[in-house]
Amino acid sequence: MSSSFIHTYVSVDCVVFGFDRENQLNILLVQRHLSDVPERQKRLPGSLILSDEDVDDAAQRVLHELTGIKKMVLKQFKCFADPNRASSEYDIKWMRKEYNHQIDRIMTVAYLSLCKIDHKINSTKYDTVDWCPITKVPLLPFDHNKIIKESLVEIRKWIESDFSIIFELLPKKFTIRQLYQLYNALSEKHIDIKNFHKKVSSFNYIIPLDEIETNVAHRAARYYKFDAKLYKKSNNKLIK
Repeated sequence: MSSSFIHTYVSVDCVVFGFDRENQLNILLVQRHLSDVPERQKRLPGSLILSDEDVDDAAQRVLHELTGIKKMVLKQFKCFADPNRASSEYDIKWMRKEYNHQIDRIMTVAYLSLCKIDHKINSTKYDTVDWCPITKVPLLPFDHNKIIKESLVEIRKWIESDFSIIFELLPKKFTIRQLYQLYNALSEKHIDIKNFHKKVSSFNYIIPLDEIETNVAHRAARYYKFDAKLYKKSNNKLIK
């Protein structure tokens, strides 16, 4: 056996997206505790994989510990295995404290997940769990900023292949403007809202409700809902 082979640890890290009432795309970050390290205290939720655990099960465990939700939409999208991804002395110190092991190298399998922000977060593991606007993500430990960047590329591909995924981020009843702003935030495509409204109105799976917004400063808009069964039967194309 080659002496260059190494013993390595495998972890999962999860990027959880949410869409808030201010129509901003957010991710969930947790707090890591190193009292003598003033910076890079927030990070993506993650964990080493247990010896008897499948990698997908490990990701579901991390999400359950993070949110209290047993089953969430989840997608594995990339493995990050740069030998130097955990070379910072602070990252090494944190891992030693967190896992009580000397870890020389760690690879992570990254997942993205979607969560409605109006879900109550009942974390069983983390003292501090915060939604952070994607435009205000601080400098994070390890390669977590890179993981987030790659997750945005992946979620855009996901929505192009399955438009229904976008409704996992919206409340059960939503306005066309909310749908428009979320689609723009995820796709980075600028679409005229009038054309967007016209296109969406042709989709039989986006159903208008007999209810409009209340207590808003702008003109009150109609609410809609998404019908997953009609979507599966539909041959409608994606918004282009």
